[in-house]
Amino acid sequence: MRQAGAFRIRNRIARARLRINVFHCVRRQIYTSALFILSSMSSTRMSFQESLAKRVLETERCVGCGACVTICPFNCLEYKGERPELVRECKNCGICARTCPQYEWISREMEELVFHRERKPDESFGIFSRLVTAKAADKEILETSQDGGLVSILLLFALGSGLIDGAIVSGTTKEKPFLPIPRLATTPGEILSCAGTRYSYSANILALPKAAGKMKSLAFVGTPCQIRAIRKMQSAGLKGNAANIKVLIGLMCSECFVYEGLIKEIQEKLGIKPAEIKKMNIKGKMWITTEQGTKAISLVDVKKYARTSCRLCEDFSSEFADISAGGIGLEGWTLAIIRTGIGETLFSKASRVGVIKEAEPNEGTLRLLYKLSTKKAKSLSEQNRD
Repeated sequence: MRQAGAFRIRNRIARARLRINVFHCVRRQIYTSALFILSSMSSTRMSFQESLAKRVLETERCVGCGACVTICPFNCLEYKGERPELVRECKNCGICARTCPQYEWISREMEELVFHRERKPDESFGIFSRLVTAKAADKEILETSQDGGLVSILLLFALGSGLIDGAIVSGTTKEKPFLPIPRLATTPGEILSCAGTRYSYSANILALPKAAGKMKSLAFVGTPCQIRAIRKMQSAGLKGNAANIKVLIGLMCSECFVYEGLIKEIQEKLGIKPAEIKKMNIKGKMWITTEQGTKAISLVDVKKYARTSCRLCEDFSSEFADISAGGIGLEGWTLAIIRTGIGETLFSKASRVGVIKEAEPNEGTLRLLYKLSTKKAKSLSEQNRD
């Protein structure tokens, strides 16, 4: 009798949660539609030259996310040298400007869209529901992935459970080892082959057209600037490449490094060839793992190869993702910031079936999260004053 009663109580709680989730989904759809209508009424049709070229490219504010290239319905833009280039006559539709995270970005409006409220003054790393450290329960995944392998195991779980059909991630090529490139992963093997961090920039948004019309439900993994671009696509009500993205997993990111310079530094200082690298990680220094072991290179030596555009970003922890993930101050674990109901649902389901292990974040990790988040925001603020 007690078991039956407990089951009924759990059932009622589950139904109540489902009703709350449905309510928030409907609310989000209504808000998005209203925002799109208002945007359409107030904005004018502008050319690429009048908007992004003049106010983003010429002012050196482009972060190279590739959103404008991907979303252009007339294929007027191409991605060259981590920037958009106009290769055909612009049709003045203005869509590129409405998706650029560096063009008229207003955080409070996006917070209302994603979280249904504005952030509070003490929320230095964005709005969230809870913080947790986690890692994959599978040892093989841990060996392959970065830190706790959380992002990899969440993608594998979501794919295996039918929650997604594929994931937009970064992968590599044999021609240039450890040069990250945008990939659409649709099998467990493809997801695992893309595991790990490369520390050079991959414009993952460029892989979205590969899934258009083929995938009904996608996960997107990207840096803070890319997460913001996807949110702008969603806020604009564009039904193209971003419509099938169901969950956004944001990576914590201070900066990326120019591939050629980083690889050259590793070869000269450590005598390690790109093809020999198995893993890269930053924990006070940049650690390079090969079959022979692990060597370190000073961050001072690699900082000179940091992308200039990364200094234009104020967001360290992917504040507009459903789940943010990073291995800051941790060994073998990943810090997860659960931000939305969508993120909570995915994380909780994976935890319940035992594919991930959880632990409380330690004070050192939380202090580092606060420090890196405020440092990133302060850096951009100081540049804007200059």
